[in-house]
Amino acid sequence: MIQITLPDGSMREYDQPLSVHEVAASIGPGLANAAVAGRVDGVLVDCEFMIRSSARVNIVTPQEPDGLEILRRSCSLMLAMAVKQLHAHAQLRTSSALGDGFYCEFAVERPLTATDLPLIETRMQSLAATNHSIRHQKDSSLTPADNQSLYRLGDTEYLTTGPHVPTTRVLQAFALDHISGTLQQRIYGTCWSSHQELQQSRLPPQVVVVSMDDRQTTYAHAVTERLRRNGVRALADLRNEKVRHKIRHHSQTVPYLVVVGEKEQAGEFVSVRSRCGEDFGRMGVEAVCDWLGQVDRVVAFASKPAPTDT
Repeated sequence: MIQITLPDGSMREYDQPLSVHEVAASIGPGLANAAVAGRVDGVLVDCEFMIRSSARVNIVTPQEPDGLEILRRSCSLMLAMAVKQLHAHAQLRTSSALGDGFYCEFAVERPLTATDLPLIETRMQSLAATNHSIRHQKDSSLTPADNQSLYRLGDTEYLTTGPHVPTTRVLQAFALDHISGTLQQRIYGTCWSSHQELQQSRLPPQVVVVSMDDRQTTYAHAVTERLRRNGVRALADLRNEKVRHKIRHHSQTVPYLVVVGEKEQAGEFVSVRSRCGEDFGRMGVEAVCDWLGQVDRVVAFASKPAPTDT
């Protein structure tokens, strides 16, 4: 007898091994449809993972951070599949979740441009609607390495970090944003759990968090999340671009830029500047939130119409 303990402390018994998805289905069809992975005794696993002994099990959905990252990771595989179908010469180098989205890096014979992105995005939407499965491969000619595993999407195997969503149908709220490079190109996109969240992410931000390079990606994303939890409409630019290019791009439209480099990460602070280039120095993240609140109150007060004599 296998005893499954759920997050609320309740226990269910099963007379034979079953998958994470089957556990979710036994709880309810809504949970089964929403499941993107499971957590078995604290370890993230795919929905197809077989539970063969008693364990604590949590069904992971896109409403939690781990589930959202899994969505984004799987969206990168769907991007790789779409690009390969449209541009057979493109060779995938790497793919990953990244901040609010995902990216793929390709080696190409003919550089792709921004005009290619709508066609690639449309092909991704078609792949999502077709509902392809994403399966963990145990037997393959490719050798896993660096905590990566083999997954099959369509007729191609990918060496990638798991878990992944069971099928592409759950990948609905995504968009492609940028393409960079020439013969070695990266395509960046964003992905959310719903179209409402996707549209919300498109609203003009108060602050953009800019990373100096890939080594600050995790810290820059954590800073962005802390700003959001404090009510700041924040966006992270984690692209592998020169920081001057990113600052110049956002300074045209965003009031404030938060720059994260090696020193900022080591000291757990950020550097703040305005769109006009005014340097406000280094601050802790909570101090940035307080400072922005004060600035907003001053701006709101200044924008009030002056009282008129009656």
